[in-house]
Amino acid sequence: MVLENEPLMQHRQYSSDTSAPISTHEDVYNDNDDISSSLSPPRHPITSVETDDELNDDFLDLENGYSITKGDRDWTRENWWGVKDIMTIRSRERRKGSPDSIRSAHRDEGRQLLEGKHIRRSRRRTWTWLNHCIFRGISGLAITAILLTINLLLLSATFYWNTDPDEIFRSWGGVGSGTEGLNWYPTDFTRDIQPIACHSHNDYWRRVPLFSALRHGCIGVEADVWLYNDDLLVGHNTASLQRSRTFRSLYIDPLVKILENANQKTDFHNGTSNGVFDVDPEQSLTLLIDVKTDGKETWGWVLKQLEPLRERGWLTFVEGDVVHKRAVTIVGTGNARFDVLTEDETYRDAFFDAPLDTMWEPASSSSDSAAAPSLSPSELGSKTATNNPSLHPNPYSHDQGQGLSGTTASTDFNAENSYYASVSLGKAIGHIWFGELSSAQLEIIRAQVRGAHSRGLKARYWDLPAWPRGLRNHVWKVLVDEGVDILNVDDLMGVKRELW
Repeated sequence: MVLENEPLMQHRQYSSDTSAPISTHEDVYNDNDDISSSLSPPRHPITSVETDDELNDDFLDLENGYSITKGDRDWTRENWWGVKDIMTIRSRERRKGSPDSIRSAHRDEGRQLLEGKHIRRSRRRTWTWLNHCIFRGISGLAITAILLTINLLLLSATFYWNTDPDEIFRSWGGVGSGTEGLNWYPTDFTRDIQPIACHSHNDYWRRVPLFSALRHGCIGVEADVWLYNDDLLVGHNTASLQRSRTFRSLYIDPLVKILENANQKTDFHNGTSNGVFDVDPEQSLTLLIDVKTDGKETWGWVLKQLEPLRERGWLTFVEGDVVHKRAVTIVGTGNARFDVLTEDETYRDAFFDAPLDTMWEPASSSSDSAAAPSLSPSELGSKTATNNPSLHPNPYSHDQGQGLSGTTASTDFNAENSYYASVSLGKAIGHIWFGELSSAQLEIIRAQVRGAHSRGLKARYWDLPAWPRGLRNHVWKVLVDEGVDILNVDDLMGVKRELW
């Protein structure tokens, strides 16, 4: 069909040179007279508007009145069908309006059609993603709720079905069960506890003083005592002291009760030799008493409050030149004076904490010398010579701290007057660099331990590093390997687990 009064649209061909004038269809047509007929047919001006049935003709109507033939196009299948849809709509719209309105409508509706398709696809993808998220979230919550419900049901079932094999013995020892008196032993308190060579440093800081150390198997505990108002209070400093926390209430009375249970008088046992550990009744518990106030006056009160243990025969003592080992061994340190502890030459039931750094001895055996060359104290740069006078700046000043109170340069430490030989690790060997003891530091430790053992004393180092944990474990291992008799520890659980 032909639209009346519609000017013929000339077919334009654009030159690749932007400066060249645009030729008309007639020019192109004339220029192509000599071109072979095998080339594509020339483009013609639009003289009619195609209907739906005419879209398969040789000409397709484009925007602004231009047309191209099928032979001139290189359309993909997707582009072709999009253009076909647009052309179909345009052909219909041309039947209803003027050429200008038709062209405007073509442009707007074609653009809307393409944009509308894109928007609808985008929305479908968005809603599909949201649906997946919602579905998976709800499914995950449902599965979690099911698992929690099953877990709660199983937990509730344990209250009704107890799998403990000892459950059948619940009535064991109960009244009317026929087993009255069969479920208790006098030494039950420390059964299955294996004693280990550790000293509970600042034991009064434990949640339960004395009992926590015994529960972990420590064979040594420490109590700092202060004399106030004719009583011995226990604490790290004066700010922590309380009248209820006394030396008697925290240590003496509990030890008496524990040892009474371990040494009951029956038809089968009538002795007093059992110690606090049921696994090893011969093991003596060392009670280290760190005197914080005046040494002479305070120690008199210490000896007085030890009487309940003394009268029952549970204190290690020296009679003449013989040491008799018992369940508890008392050792004085801090301001405890050596001259006061040793003034009774016939009987003593307390021992001194000797200075380990004065007991340096060179290696004597060939095997020790081969393992570690012996160095003199001056070569090691440490004041470790035996009875070094510089360690006693004032022999008449008695409260000088651990290992020095009441001593002189000529004091002889041995197993009859002392039990421990102790020193601060930092004072003995200096700072530990790079997380490992040096060969010179190892030689100092070996020489001091050698000197303590030659005197019959137990070597102990205090003020050990607590952090980093790797350094602490390294120091623990080295001290044990080098023959130190007891570890001064704060972490009872760590030393018991033997992770080092």
